[in-house]
Amino acid sequence: MLNAVDAPFLADLEARLPRDTLRPAEPRHLSEPRGRFPGIGTAVALPRTVDDVSMILAACHAARVGVVPIGGGTGLVSGQVMTTGPMPLLLSMERMSAIRAVHATENVIVAEAGAILADVQAAAEGAGRLFPLALASEGTARIGGLLATNAGGLNVLRYGTARDLCLGVEAVRADGAVLHGLRRLRKNNTGYDLRHLLIGSEGTLGIITAASLKLFPRPAQYATGLFTVADPQAAVNLLQIAQGRAPGMVDAFELISGQGLRFLAATMPELRLPVEDAEWMVLIELGLPPDMDPDRTLEAIFTEGADNAQVWDGLIAQSVAQRQAFWTLRESIPEGNRRVGAIASHDVALPISAIPAFIEDAKILLHSFDIRINCFGHLGDGNLHFNLFPAEGRTRAEYAAEAAEMTVLVHDLVAEHDGSFSAEHGVGRLKVQDLERYADPVALDTMRGIKRVMDPEGILNPGAVLRDRAQTGG
Repeated sequence: MLNAVDAPFLADLEARLPRDTLRPAEPRHLSEPRGRFPGIGTAVALPRTVDDVSMILAACHAARVGVVPIGGGTGLVSGQVMTTGPMPLLLSMERMSAIRAVHATENVIVAEAGAILADVQAAAEGAGRLFPLALASEGTARIGGLLATNAGGLNVLRYGTARDLCLGVEAVRADGAVLHGLRRLRKNNTGYDLRHLLIGSEGTLGIITAASLKLFPRPAQYATGLFTVADPQAAVNLLQIAQGRAPGMVDAFELISGQGLRFLAATMPELRLPVEDAEWMVLIELGLPPDMDPDRTLEAIFTEGADNAQVWDGLIAQSVAQRQAFWTLRESIPEGNRRVGAIASHDVALPISAIPAFIEDAKILLHSFDIRINCFGHLGDGNLHFNLFPAEGRTRAEYAAEAAEMTVLVHDLVAEHDGSFSAEHGVGRLKVQDLERYADPVALDTMRGIKRVMDPEGILNPGAVLRDRAQTGG
């Protein structure tokens, strides 16, 4: 059983740390973007060095005090806020924000966990390179949290998730021991790969303090198009055409539904919509070498799609401003959803070929609930955001008794199609029961065994990913 943070513990820890490392917790340390889960915690530690983190964790381990790590606070599954239990110590990495090194000839950047994603992107650009992890919260999301959740984003199709972009990590174990793993090697077969164990563990196995990250040459030019398609199957067919016409150069391939456009028109009328009456669209972006003509490449994809894949219309960005307008449309969809107010949101992954059948099956399955569905997302890597909203004229509160049932139906259907209930947002505390319901029993047992070895006192992000031992009898 964990102990609560108390005044004697804080006084002892404060005496051992540099001045101003411990502070009273602020509202920003106790909240998450959707405002659904108010966190607990009276004190926050703001370390400046890995040695500070080591000292903090060693003290918490000895006193059996829980630690809730905080990155940019942008997570959507309550991984960064603890809502019940003994009062934890909050651990914010915001002061550890340095870009330690840029090795342009190696295509590597070394950044601390508190570095903001946009700053890492800018440092890479300054060296003539690209750090391709891109998502809507890049102005506030921090590298440690992005690795802890194995973040995805817009460019997974070409460059992979955060896991694929990381060469090495520096991290601190629950007992305060420091893992010095900031290697910049592309090949290193020396035992277990602890880097990949920590990435995606959501701060439950150790605290990442810095990482060596992959950079890439910047594409010479971009080709960006917004194409109207008949249905999701036509979108999947168009993806295959695009990959054939521009192999290895499809950066992003996003599915947009007509319902998403209608929400934007209703909630953000100031936003200019390039297309207003399409039921399904794809936003495609290619990163091209200098010898390929962007317009001709997209025109060839469109022409083949029109002939074979039910692609009906298309717009090709003719300027940086038009390209940005297309992406503003896509990136505004979550805000439009927020303003409407979802009954239930689902971040799911499916085999790409199964996506059209899943979307159709889900509509049929949920038909009796009298709802609106906004299905959109990263079709190119199989990640859909399948969100449910009240019917027009009804309120979210009217569905309170049905929301959980709808989520179970959606996630059961995802499982039937060999998919995952969590594509890019993680498990956090929100989806712990989903993990227990859908995970392979052997995998779940192995996870619990790893947790016991890495964090024997259970102090790291208590209740996230796996339920506390007191709750499971383990």
